[in-house]
Amino acid sequence: MIEYVIGYEKLGMNDVERVGGKNASLGEMISNLAGAGVQVPGGYATTADAFNQFLEQSGVNDKIYALLDDLNVDDIAALTKAGATIRQWIIDTPFQPELETAIAESYEVLAGEAGEQASFAVRSSATAEDMPDASFAGQQETFLNVRGYDNIIVAIKHVFASLFNDRAISYRVHSGYDHRGVALSAGIQRMVRSDEASSGVMFSIDTESGFEDVVFITSSYGLGEMVVQGAVNPDEFYVHKPTLAKGNPAVVRRNIGSKLIQMIYSADEGHGKQVQIVDVEASKSRQFSITDEEVMELAKQAVIIEKHYGHAMDIEWAKDAIDGKIYIVQARPETVRSREDKQIMVRFHLDAKSAVVTEGRAIGGKIGAGPAKVISSIAQMDEVKEGDVLVTDMTDPDWEPIMKRASAIVTNRGGRTCHAAIIAREMGIPAVVGCGNATDLIVNGQELTVSCAEGDTGFIYEGILPFRETASEIANLPDIPVKVMMNVGNPDRAFDFAALPNEGVGLARLEFIINRMIGIHPKALLNFDKQSPELQAEINEMIAGYASPVEFYIAKLQEGISTLAAAFYPKKVIVRMSDFKSNEYANLVGGENYEPEEENPMLGFRGASRYISEDFRDCFALETDAIKRVRNDMGLTNVEIMIPFVRTLSEAASVIDLLAEHGLKRGENGLRVIMMCELPSNALLADKFLQYFDGFSIGSNDLTQLTLGLDRDSGIISHLFDERNEAVKVLLSMAIKAAKKAGKYVGICGQGPSDHDDFAAWLVEQGIDSVSLNPDTVLSTWLYLADKHAK
Repeated sequence: MIEYVIGYEKLGMNDVERVGGKNASLGEMISNLAGAGVQVPGGYATTADAFNQFLEQSGVNDKIYALLDDLNVDDIAALTKAGATIRQWIIDTPFQPELETAIAESYEVLAGEAGEQASFAVRSSATAEDMPDASFAGQQETFLNVRGYDNIIVAIKHVFASLFNDRAISYRVHSGYDHRGVALSAGIQRMVRSDEASSGVMFSIDTESGFEDVVFITSSYGLGEMVVQGAVNPDEFYVHKPTLAKGNPAVVRRNIGSKLIQMIYSADEGHGKQVQIVDVEASKSRQFSITDEEVMELAKQAVIIEKHYGHAMDIEWAKDAIDGKIYIVQARPETVRSREDKQIMVRFHLDAKSAVVTEGRAIGGKIGAGPAKVISSIAQMDEVKEGDVLVTDMTDPDWEPIMKRASAIVTNRGGRTCHAAIIAREMGIPAVVGCGNATDLIVNGQELTVSCAEGDTGFIYEGILPFRETASEIANLPDIPVKVMMNVGNPDRAFDFAALPNEGVGLARLEFIINRMIGIHPKALLNFDKQSPELQAEINEMIAGYASPVEFYIAKLQEGISTLAAAFYPKKVIVRMSDFKSNEYANLVGGENYEPEEENPMLGFRGASRYISEDFRDCFALETDAIKRVRNDMGLTNVEIMIPFVRTLSEAASVIDLLAEHGLKRGENGLRVIMMCELPSNALLADKFLQYFDGFSIGSNDLTQLTLGLDRDSGIISHLFDERNEAVKVLLSMAIKAAKKAGKYVGICGQGPSDHDDFAAWLVEQGIDSVSLNPDTVLSTWLYLADKHAK
């Protein structure tokens, strides 16, 4: 006897064949995770047997498969026509009486529990979807705020028809699924009133790098379809799982999205008209759509779900405006990054750059190039040829047949969890989403290079630029007699770089975080009220979402530092306090009002001299506040401090005292303070400088410059710049020997070992503890040192 409808509370993951992956997963969570704090709205599902009987008894089955058997899915026009014909056949076919009766009985129970204002989501759930080896994300229809039994019936009919959406038909063929082997279940689930709150998508790993120790969360106002469809640029958050497990503040990264529109309920109960899209108030869009506490609550639920299922998960969530609770409305396996071979590292490298046309959120780490094809609707799909760069406002799952032709995809709207992003990852196509106005800036036929290989931000460059792809085996590297660390300044790349063999970060440049994530001079923020109205307006635009100008500066430093610390946790991350020169600080917003004009900024107001100056102490205090939040509040004590450009012993004493005044005392809570050994005076008086610090990190760039009397920025004498010069090596040897004698750490973070394998080998012979390399040279230098050591 056929079961037509089953309540979610009676379902689990063993029921995929009965009710599809999505409904089985909802039942699994309701049955097994409610006690652990995962809240899922109740509902019921029609069965695959009911769907199959519906098609068979009506005779529409034979017509459908006769049409599909002869269909060439790569013929877009034929696919479009066949899909529309089949869907109309299904919509025109009445349900069997037994199914209608079962739906009515279950609806009465569920509506009775929900009360007069009962409203439901009607979603698809295919028997082949949401498996670890397949993703059918967004292929079938979802209908929200469906009210009344008659509308439920209509919505279920359209859900059944959506098994034959164009993309679904194409995907099954290309993935090797037999159309006859896939059935559909409709899920009828109580709505969460996120129309007056927020909703979004989260992944239990980083979607771009596959880094497993973070939860990536997106959020926007209103119903979640706007995030899923890519119609909005949502807020983004990263939460560090080990820090979360300790009960500490664990949000390591926040990116505020524009969130220009939201989907809410409408008063119209007609099919497909139950929701409407409205603008978000400007003041509201400039705020984060959820609080840090809610972000961490979401991350906790993601971790619970991931642990239960045993693999990375893609989860949709919604906050209810009435009870204030957060609900999970879908959970499926993540099917791209979690399936990659982690022993093979594939990287794309751009070998030249040109003018940037526009930028957005990078999807994947690849590069693509070709002529732009700017289109406004799927009706223009025939215009997109193999190798084109597809440029459009936004895509939906129906665009899949043309997306796979593209060398790259660029959209105005969307975030990293929208359908366009998910599909691009599955296909291995670089995509830059959420550019804002790409369709206005890019001309049809314009040659472009789309780079997603430079971190979170994806860049669209003018022209066809040279790039290359490398694949490296990173398993079973031979032992070497030195620790290999990395120089990592860009937090955007931290999760990606953490996959390389390493012993932590030997140099994390704070100025990179200031320049990339902040962009404003600290004095302009400390003295915000004294700035011109024009400058205040510019700054206000940049600090949206943060409580105050000063809080923005500290919080962004904290985010950058904690992202690096989380990526490499529990390995050491040595953070160099800001080492901007006066001309570089002047280039920050508001900076020209606070910086001196110097003839040679390289040798001027920088490093320790700047920190202890009365003119900069309040700025330095902001940096120390950020370090304290990361170490003391978040518990990321793998962060160590490095002080650059310490000219004299008195400066060394002063800066150590200043750190202690700000609550960063050597030895407390395991804090080590390292000195950048980069001046001849540092090496000549190494034993005395080491009395103030816990070790040296050698900066070979400045040390070479100052030993040989070179301006390293001068092309005229650049041929003389060589870290392997005998005079430089004498000073290096002195510094290494002094540190070893004192029993303190000594490493090198300068460019030399990355550029010259033989120089790295010489440093190892001298007994250096670590070499900190640029990430792109880690594997080659490692193998060179292993070969030298073997001999």
